[in-house]
Amino acid sequence: MRRAACLTRCAVLLSLPILAVGCVPQERYDSLLTANRSLQEQLVAAEDERDEARTSIQAVQDQLARVNRSYDSLQGRYNELNSAFDQLEAENDGYLRRIAQLEIGPLPPDVESALEELAAAHPDVLTFDARRGMVRFASDFTFDLGSVELKEDAAATIQALAAILNESAARGLEAHVVGHTDNVRIGRPETRRNHPTNMHLSVHRAIAVRDALTAAGVDPVRFQVAGYGEFRPIVPNEARGAAENRRVEIYLAAMPALDVRLSASPAEPSTDSSSVSAEPATEEPMK
Repeated sequence: MRRAACLTRCAVLLSLPILAVGCVPQERYDSLLTANRSLQEQLVAAEDERDEARTSIQAVQDQLARVNRSYDSLQGRYNELNSAFDQLEAENDGYLRRIAQLEIGPLPPDVESALEELAAAHPDVLTFDARRGMVRFASDFTFDLGSVELKEDAAATIQALAAILNESAARGLEAHVVGHTDNVRIGRPETRRNHPTNMHLSVHRAIAVRDALTAAGVDPVRFQVAGYGEFRPIVPNEARGAAENRRVEIYLAAMPALDVRLSASPAEPSTDSSSVSAEPATEEPMK
């Protein structure tokens, strides 16, 4: 009987990862059996950890795939916006090149004389280049920092300029209004909300000058507006830019013949009853 038990214990030991030779004492057998069970439990725990790690890795891979899809979508949208921006920039550059190539001849003598007198009366606000037919407003005297609101002195000067442009000698001239800034980036959040970049600010200031002139009675059909931002300095910019580069320029040139009249009076109402529609006229939809 003892021999049979010994043989049984030896057979069990042969199944363990430790080589056994012959019979071992009961205590040794129990110790090895306990160690074997501990190793099996550790193996099971390790396999569980492995499975959890695989699950976590799969979750991370799924999340990465979603992030990659989102990135591809955003990249596509960015490319679309960048393409649209490039197109707008190319159109603006084309327009500005046309301005630079304008064949601007001498202004009528009366207009030139009036503009020279205006510049002499307001030397801090504007200068006049008769050779180029260009009136230049200094932005620091025309606008507050980061603003498109005209200062009081500048508004009065623009009123005087409008009066000159409305004289009969200047009625045949059109005005190309071009804004410029220095290279200092717009930093204040309240400014960035309305003028995200220097390019925006330069155009918005040009529009402000144009609006002031049209409000003073100059026909809107006589204007074109553009902006160079910081990209056409006339002096080198320093750490805080340069005041000379912050400016709005107005180039006066002969206006081409137009296919439409500058002003049109409404047609007289017809007295022919056959021409009167039975249906009421509809208003133009809001844009």
